[in-house]
Amino acid sequence: MTDGFSNPYYLDSSALAFVIEFLREEGYFVVGPVVRDGAVVLDEISSVSELPRGWKDLQGPGVYRLAKREDGAFFGFVVGPQSFKKYLIPPRSKLLTIYRNGKNVVHVNGKHKLAFVGIRSCDLTALQILDKIFLRGPFVDPVYASNRRNVFVIAVNCTEPGENCFCLSMNTGPTALKGYDISLTEVIRDGRHYFVAYSGSEKGENLLRKVGARPASEQELNEADEMIEKGKTMFRKSLDTNGLKELIYDNVESPVFSEVAERCLACANCTLVCPTCFCNIIEDVTFLDGEYVERWRRMDSCFTADFSYIHGGSIRGSRMSRYRQWFLHKLATWEDQFGMMGCVGCGRCITWCPVGIDITEEAAKIRRAEVVMK
Repeated sequence: MTDGFSNPYYLDSSALAFVIEFLREEGYFVVGPVVRDGAVVLDEISSVSELPRGWKDLQGPGVYRLAKREDGAFFGFVVGPQSFKKYLIPPRSKLLTIYRNGKNVVHVNGKHKLAFVGIRSCDLTALQILDKIFLRGPFVDPVYASNRRNVFVIAVNCTEPGENCFCLSMNTGPTALKGYDISLTEVIRDGRHYFVAYSGSEKGENLLRKVGARPASEQELNEADEMIEKGKTMFRKSLDTNGLKELIYDNVESPVFSEVAERCLACANCTLVCPTCFCNIIEDVTFLDGEYVERWRRMDSCFTADFSYIHGGSIRGSRMSRYRQWFLHKLATWEDQFGMMGCVGCGRCITWCPVGIDITEEAAKIRRAEVVMK
């Protein structure tokens, strides 16, 4: 069950086409999952036919591949290498143009209306984290605010977690509880294919009524709940968060960090796929004619040596120090900074690490090492 705006609705699977059509007619730039280059990625979609129907993703530490499903599920995968973050914090944004004649132009080129289709509860939590940092902190980020202003969110509850998912132990899933306009649970049973839908806003309520959704029956609601509860029993990974921040602070010199650094390539894949990482660098671009200069913000990673460069060199020159910085920030110092953890349990950093470094395993090693020392 979700804390929805309304009572649950029944939405036939065929009505999903009308949902996307309605959003486009309302002027939304509709973003959803599509299959491309052997992965489920995010892109603009114009029709339901572009969704990865009948596909699932098989994931493991350093492993990702697609396989066909037999049931024709629209959302039978978990998460791909991209999150919806890229539409709110673009990889590269022009911030300012300064002209020789004294004219300055501030650039905030956000999409007017965005619709996110198929967002999972882990990524939905990530958006709420970014909202707190970029919208409700002491300073509001104008690029993020512009992109986030008119976002319509259709969340999909997870019923089949992947091997690397651990959102259940992070209290970020598998069910979307808030932050959505519509949440869907896809049900395929006994030849029937439908969604149980909740609206989380007046806009969501209106859309469901316009596409012909009807109140869900008790049987339909029970079938959806059963699938979610069954999915909760399928998680293979977990992260023990009990006293985790204090545990990490007490073990900043743990040999675990040196051991993992022997495998870490400092490739930055984990930060690239993370739905909450937002490290960036500011670049000034000059032109030969000298008439103007541009200032750009580019996404960066704390795994690059240059990211922590100050006069005299990088303050984190080793892979060990850079991995430890990322690990501590995600699971400890982020909580001190923003009042919440920086990890949502999506498991992407595990899947897309070329050597399969597992953040849950590394945290467990530190906990086990402390127990042995005591």
